[in-house]
Amino acid sequence: MGRRALSLRHPKLSNHVIDFKVPGALPAADEVCIALGTTIKVAGSQTAFRAVDLDAVVAVARAAFEAGSRRLGVVSAMGADPRSMVFYNRVKGEMEQAVTAIGFETVVIARPSMLDGDRDSLQQSARPAERLGLAVMSALRPLIPSDYRAVKARDVALSLLEAMATAGKGTHVLLSGQLQRSA
Repeated sequence: MGRRALSLRHPKLSNHVIDFKVPGALPAADEVCIALGTTIKVAGSQTAFRAVDLDAVVAVARAAFEAGSRRLGVVSAMGADPRSMVFYNRVKGEMEQAVTAIGFETVVIARPSMLDGDRDSLQQSARPAERLGLAVMSALRPLIPSDYRAVKARDVALSLLEAMATAGKGTHVLLSGQLQRSA
């Protein structure tokens, strides 16, 4: 499921374009992974950010549960805490709390630090400060503890899928160091 059609074609791939704010009925699936989020700058306001990173994520999770999903994987953020003084971290923590309360048998939460990925292919705006941060982190990588290193978006996805396949019942949190795969 996504906000726009994929250019990728494969016989085992079904692309469902949906409105994440009101996802409606979703196709039946045993498990679902949600990697939906934005930035306050892109969203335009804290209210708009909350609508995506909390409300839309929870709406999709609820719709997936109602469609029969019993296992949920969700991408959150390092520092997520519903009691945080930092707005971004507080919203991510509230999202984690809300999806955990839905009733899934298994919830796997990935909490990456700064994401390193190809934003151009996703038609996302340039982030010069992020590029600079990633360059500095790359140069200092051996000195930065694994939970604080930038992590490739692909590594987050692979780690989340792997954990979804092996995690038992309950809630499982993967910190950024556990998501690191590449040097």
